[in-house]
Amino acid sequence: MSVGIASTDFHFPKQQGKYKGKVREVYDFGDKLVMIATDRISAFDVVLPRPIPHKGQVLNQIAAIFLKATADIVPNWLEAVPHPNVSIGKKCEPFAVEMVVRGYLTGHAWREYKAGKRVICGCPMPDGLKEHDKFPTPIITPTTKAKEGHDEDISKEEIIKQGIVSVEDWKQLETYTFALYERGTQMAAERGLILVDTKYEFGKFNGKIHLIDEIHTPDSSRYFYRDTYADLQAKGLPQKQLSKEFVREWLISEGFQGKGGQQVPLMTDEKVSSITERYIELFENITGQKFEKDDYSHKLASIKSSIENALNL
Repeated sequence: MSVGIASTDFHFPKQQGKYKGKVREVYDFGDKLVMIATDRISAFDVVLPRPIPHKGQVLNQIAAIFLKATADIVPNWLEAVPHPNVSIGKKCEPFAVEMVVRGYLTGHAWREYKAGKRVICGCPMPDGLKEHDKFPTPIITPTTKAKEGHDEDISKEEIIKQGIVSVEDWKQLETYTFALYERGTQMAAERGLILVDTKYEFGKFNGKIHLIDEIHTPDSSRYFYRDTYADLQAKGLPQKQLSKEFVREWLISEGFQGKGGQQVPLMTDEKVSSITERYIELFENITGQKFEKDDYSHKLASIKSSIENALNL
């Protein structure tokens, strides 16, 4: 099996810096950023010990498809995709919040609800809901963008009070978030899916708000299958999900939730291969396109040369 890309260690002419996220590695060229989607996988804010072959390609290509499909709603950072794992675009000044939008009572919102809370990030949640029920209208539950550790829930009021985002910018972010979620919902429905929740990140370039990072990928979003949703809800059964949730569920079943003293379970070749296949399934279901596996024999070299050619280095 392919080994997968755990990291890159490139040094380019004109490179001004490098940032390493949980999954992506970002090379700074002043007014442009080069974002490489590695095959690392994280869960519970922990990077797991083995990369997942083709995962980076899946995320990069899904993000590119949806950024192109939403460019009429909001300008975005992306300018070129010179390699299946590489995106190049404008260097924006990011807002220090993630715009999480939820159409359904799932995941973190459900855990809060089950604990008795009826307000999340300043948004009221009606009484009498079950897990995975649809909200009357989608809600935005922002989180602070943590450089390390866990992102924290925060309300719109607190964001404005702390001066993290101005009132004017917040209104625009809110408008963009709901419009993007509506478009994502429409595109998911065309594929027989429900876009349950997702997150968007924004920044400014030359004073104008742009959409940045990835959108509508299985790492940043949760999908349900549309044809089985109502029946499963009526029977009180778990929803069939199209997201990274299957990785979290496996870790939980092995006694790992990212807490102190817990050990990441052994990732066998079989487990790694099964996660790869699930990500490819996610790609094909979400996009409706056939996934073409990129060759790993000279992958790092081809990534490097694609960046050099794209930037005329």
